Amino acid sequence: MINISERLARIASFVPVGVKTADIGSDHAYLPIYLVQRGQSVQAVAGELNEGPFLGAERNVRAHGLTGKIAVRRGNGLAVLSPGEVDVITVSGMGGGTIRDILAAGAEKLEGVSRLVLSPQGDGDSLRRWLLAHGWKIVDEDMLIEDEKIYEIVVAERGEMTLDDPLQLEFGPLLLARKHPLLLDRVEYELGKIALALKGLEKAKGDSGQARRDALLERKRQLEEVGNDVRS
Repeated sequence: MINISERLARIASFVPVGVKTADIGSDHAYLPIYLVQRGQSVQAVAGELNEGPFLGAERNVRAHGLTGKIAVRRGNGLAVLSPGEVDVITVSGMGGGTIRDILAAGAEKLEGVSRLVLSPQGDGDSLRRWLLAHGWKIVDEDMLIEDEKIYEIVVAERGEMTLDDPLQLEFGPLLLARKHPLLLDRVEYELGKIALALKGLEKAKGDSGQARRDALLERKRQLEEVGNDVRS
């Protein structure tokens, strides 16, 4: 059994048993190998754009004797797939905006896909906004820290969902509802950025400086409210 990181294992926990999967940006095919070995995935595609990870994925799949179950393909985003080929797509290890762009550019390849398991490193709000605008609903969420970076996991399935609160888009509606403790780390990080910005405005004059200061203070108030709610 291949050893994988806690982040990849957490992503794998949201993949159902007995499905066909595609891992985009597969980084040596660690996740597809793990899913096939555990029986969660009956067939898998490992997609990678860059030559080094692509060749590494081919080597790893061969070494584990899984060339009959895992297809390693080189290409950009969902271009490695055919419509209806897989049930579940996983994308991780990149920013939310990049994941959004991958999904948008290959939207026709999402035909037949019933679940997306996405792990953005930042910019989760733009990803959630795209999902909700294109017929996906958020059915599960998680957070973890790996190598001193905060990663979210957003699980989406076909359906309708409306989020009117920008903070829900930013921090995750289910993470907020569950008061996930790592939200406090996110809040503290954002508050630190605001403190630096306010310090930089100390000598600013005029209406524009005041408007910027007011906006930052309102943002600070909202973040503190999120933190207080998680702690309560």
